[in-house]
Amino acid sequence: MLGFVPPLPQQPGRPPSSGHMIVCGDDALARRLAVELRFIYGERVTLLLPPGRDANNPETPLTQRGRAAALFGRMSAAMNRAGNGSGTTGGSGDTNAGVEAVRIMEAPEPSDDVLEEAGIDRAAALALVYDDDERNIRAALTARRLNPRLRLVIRLYNRKLGQHLEELLDQAAAVAMPGIDPALLDASTTVLSDADTAAPALAATALTGSNKIIQAEGLLLRAAERPPPRPGEHADPGLCTLALLSSTTNDPAGAEGSDSSGDEAPQLLPDERAVADATGRGTVVLEAISRADPDRPATRMGGRGAPLSQIFSRRLRWSALGFALAAVALVIASLLTTKDTALHSAYLTVLDLLGMNDPAEGAPPARQIIQILSGIAGLLLLPLLIAAVLEAFGTLRTASSLRRPPRGLGGHVVLLGLGKIGTRVLVRLRELDIPVVVVEEDPEARGIPLARSMHVPTVIGDVTQEGVLEAAKIRRAHALLALTSIDTTNLEATLYARSVKPDLRVALRLYDDEFATAVYRTLRTAHPGALTRSRSVSHLAAPSFAVAMMGRQILGAVPVERKVMLFAALEVAGHPQLEGHTVEQAFRAGAWRVLAIDATPPADRNPDLAALPPFDPGGDAAPPPSGLVWDLHPGYVLRAQDRVVIAATRRGLAELLRRQRSAVPGR
Repeated sequence: MLGFVPPLPQQPGRPPSSGHMIVCGDDALARRLAVELRFIYGERVTLLLPPGRDANNPETPLTQRGRAAALFGRMSAAMNRAGNGSGTTGGSGDTNAGVEAVRIMEAPEPSDDVLEEAGIDRAAALALVYDDDERNIRAALTARRLNPRLRLVIRLYNRKLGQHLEELLDQAAAVAMPGIDPALLDASTTVLSDADTAAPALAATALTGSNKIIQAEGLLLRAAERPPPRPGEHADPGLCTLALLSSTTNDPAGAEGSDSSGDEAPQLLPDERAVADATGRGTVVLEAISRADPDRPATRMGGRGAPLSQIFSRRLRWSALGFALAAVALVIASLLTTKDTALHSAYLTVLDLLGMNDPAEGAPPARQIIQILSGIAGLLLLPLLIAAVLEAFGTLRTASSLRRPPRGLGGHVVLLGLGKIGTRVLVRLRELDIPVVVVEEDPEARGIPLARSMHVPTVIGDVTQEGVLEAAKIRRAHALLALTSIDTTNLEATLYARSVKPDLRVALRLYDDEFATAVYRTLRTAHPGALTRSRSVSHLAAPSFAVAMMGRQILGAVPVERKVMLFAALEVAGHPQLEGHTVEQAFRAGAWRVLAIDATPPADRNPDLAALPPFDPGGDAAPPPSGLVWDLHPGYVLRAQDRVVIAATRRGLAELLRRQRSAVPGR
């Protein structure tokens, strides 16, 4: 099925030279990250995998080592074909020339002995991308003890725990090396989440013209998709045009571009001439800058109490209102007929309603009639109170249970799977106020408590069983997001949903990017009238992890169809492509573009541009002004002390960050 894969030199007995990268993981993200470092950045990589088959794909006949070797073989063949063609972008030559093959090791755990065998004491960076957070934390503590200068990139789902872990490991490095450079310390530990990286792109597949948000020094940048302008219209380029979409990107039968799509692929970072010549193509523009909200404490998604509309039914509320109006009418009638005070008339009416007053035998006839009417109204009070008590108990009982999809629901998104990825996508969709119905097989899944707290309609059941998708109102849904951890389940659910509703918009999560491409092409051919998208989480997340391993701060990753555009902050010093050049001269179409310059003096700069300003409970202190200058003059000359924010392609950023091999012994 995979064809011939050339054997890779494993060299198990040869210790790696200094300055290499170590990747430890147990799923597709580890293999994809090794490919990114080896074939994009030209780094020497040691890949540590557990023995046996992939736990996420137990049906595959290949072991972890076999799947990695197959992936490396395909990438090597693709790079050779690209090198024999038109050459590399920018004329920089082969990024992998003279770089040895990936060294693959197998071990059940990244223990002290295993890490030492991998050359942890001489490594430049270590990525811990196991699916288990606890294993990553344990390995990170071990690695920091073995090599305090090591750059760590850790995969964690728990964001709050990740912040504390970054501080802990940085403090450990500072204690081990009292005279460490603060700049090096800031880059020593980076905690990322593949779920947070991939969720916006997965959620955007269910929308049209969606926005991507990038954060820099408390500012929010919006990269927005814009449809092609109509005849006679001129598209607003915003701050700058980041990409030209494929001409058929919004056509259900059209091709969705990737790195291997040739002329059909979207153009990242085009120049002005390419933008002017592009007719009938959508664009991705950087259009808005606004200040981010402070990093305030998390609030409850639902209030501590519940409104009356959620406790009592509408019929009961109307009945209670009618009874109250009847009681007021009786008080007014008593006041008019008996000429008594308002307070005493209300007192007598309440006693009559509750059946506690004496019979009005010697009273005037009007008073006797009012007492009879009050008694009849009082008889209606008892069932009203009983209904209220029963509904209140029912509301309290169902408050801890999952909502069922309501009748008449339509135009919603059906989300399959509430694991790590599905939970983050659910949050993203609800932030956009998109109605969602969730389908999950495991009632104890990670995202079930969140769905309950957000009152999201949820169907518990196996999506491959008949009637489950119908219970999620798939016939009236707008889109289907199949995000379970099993590729075959996602594919089966997609095929069944398409048989029920052929024009349904579908997005699948698939582990292997080549398999995702093949599925996309097949579904597009079989259903040309429906929009189909397939996504690989490892393909979306790996570029961000690779940039962090290179020691640069990643501000965001924006998916453009099947390509990825990266936003990063870096120092101009040491980059001859930037230093001494004007902003206009430093721009390289299809590779990188300088978006902003940090005008703050180097001693006063914020080391973390992606951090939010601290939360001020009083709200009196004004947020500190941003030192980033976005409206750059094309003639500004970049200096060595400048720090810039750039948008770059994967290969363009690799060229900027490529280290001088001659400066590293043994390279």
